[in-house]
Amino acid sequence: MTTDMTVLVFIGSLLGAMAIGMPIAFALLVCSVALMLFMGLFESQVIAQNLINGADSFPLLAVPFFILAGEIMNVGGLAKRIVNVALTLVGHVRGGLGYVTIFAAIVLASLSGSAVADAAALSTLLMPMMIAAGHNKASSAGLIASSGIIAPVIPPSIAFVIFGVASGVSIKKLFLAGIVPGLLLGLALVITWWFVSRKDQAEILHSRKSGREVGRSLYEGVWALMLPAIIVFGLRFGVFTPTEAAVVAAVYSFFVATVIYRELKWAQIYQVLVSAALTTSVVVFLVAAAMVSAWLITLSQISMQVADMMEPFVGNQTLLLIAIMALVVVVGTALDMTPTILILTPILMPVVIRAGIDPVYFGVLFIINNSIGLITPPVGTVLNVVSGVTKVSMADLIKGVTPFMLAQLGVLFLLILFPDLVIVPAKWFAGN
Repeated sequence: MTTDMTVLVFIGSLLGAMAIGMPIAFALLVCSVALMLFMGLFESQVIAQNLINGADSFPLLAVPFFILAGEIMNVGGLAKRIVNVALTLVGHVRGGLGYVTIFAAIVLASLSGSAVADAAALSTLLMPMMIAAGHNKASSAGLIASSGIIAPVIPPSIAFVIFGVASGVSIKKLFLAGIVPGLLLGLALVITWWFVSRKDQAEILHSRKSGREVGRSLYEGVWALMLPAIIVFGLRFGVFTPTEAAVVAAVYSFFVATVIYRELKWAQIYQVLVSAALTTSVVVFLVAAAMVSAWLITLSQISMQVADMMEPFVGNQTLLLIAIMALVVVVGTALDMTPTILILTPILMPVVIRAGIDPVYFGVLFIINNSIGLITPPVGTVLNVVSGVTKVSMADLIKGVTPFMLAQLGVLFLLILFPDLVIVPAKWFAGN
């Protein structure tokens, strides 16, 4: 038995299962069974035990609570008030609705951690306004899609939780390390939108608001805007763990939506809980199935073979990271974010550690790359969501999102060249 054949069996069975339309989680289990049969180690109890162990993770408890917080945020009026604050602040600027989209996306990212939820909310709230103001429909939809993918980078991030569980890297450190890169992604969108929107004959939404009107808008939105500060403060000073932060986010969102804003009605709570539970079940089953594959990847030494293949790059961290990120970009065009994280993390982490790269720094780059994969065709989940909500054709949306995607890839390349943009702020936020 050679490791080359082991890799072929693993990849071939995984791609074969996906090719016949099998859901990713089941495809992971199929390739695990195929690998065990090839190695002569098949034992159904081992698969069941690893499947249970994969879901039996305390940090993974953060996922359902962050998803629930995102559902409450959209139904309970928090998202709407954040958009209103942004409209009041920059609605008088030419192209202001684009800046509103980016600002709102950054704030929403710090509430939900879900790119799909944020993109859907922004599409519903802002797309009609952008079209009415005269902005290009494809560019507007592209901006909304690329703004939505900031969510997995800025804490609290479901993607960081999944990566942390799969890699053993501190989720708290990942959260704090994602703040500055997430803001840089937003800044890149601001600059790109300034260039893109100049050719639009768009109307200015309204004249500059008075101080009283700005104050009223901030007063109405302060409850929604306080949550990001609570999360970051609590993590920074050790008040709660990332898992506990998820519970805080869910409880706080529920309190604000039902008691303060009173937009979440008791009759809606059941549907919100069901929606959050359905999304959670998909994510957790994916994680559990991937843990079976991860165990077999380690046992069959596939990750070590990949490390040997990348040996020529190990001596140069920059070249190694560029090679890995190029691989992830290609994989991201065919796989959604969660399975990409779960499949590649156990393979790539030994390579990263062998090269002496900071695992937290790598985790941030890896998640940014996977986030960009959400807007790359043909599988890009966020692209499909935005296309469905805005009724913009996929061909037009791809054309509209391209300049923003290239800008975010530019930020990723910048972070590879200058690691201190991630490492230094992360240490400062962590108090090191």
